[in-house]
Amino acid sequence: VQLQASGGGLVQAGGSLRLSCAASGILLSRYIMAWYRQAPGKQRELVASIENTGATRYGDSVKSRFTISRDNAKRTVDLQMNSLKPEDTAVYYCNSKNRYTSNVSWGQGTLVTVSS
Repeated sequence: VQLQASGGGLVQAGGSLRLSCAASGILLSRYIMAWYRQAPGKQRELVASIENTGATRYGDSVKSRFTISRDNAKRTVDLQMNSLKPEDTAVYYCNSKNRYTSNVSWGQGTLVTVSS
């Protein structure tokens, strides 16, 4: 499994960014896909996850601001981030979990910096 995250960058508070994760070597429908983030000095935390059914789950701090989506045919998982806050600054990681084997894979991370 290879996961390639992209779309990070520098944005002002209140702005938007869209992250994309391209998966290769897998049949995406077999995987729960998610985005995690890790801020300096903090533990990695779940941002959002999406099942193959489309069911989603969000971290409390991003609910109503972020939206996760997936396209199994294109093997991509996107994270639309709106109303960004300085506390959203972190390295964002794409994650996959096989629904049958529970094997987990991580992408390389993409840095999001939100300036105040």
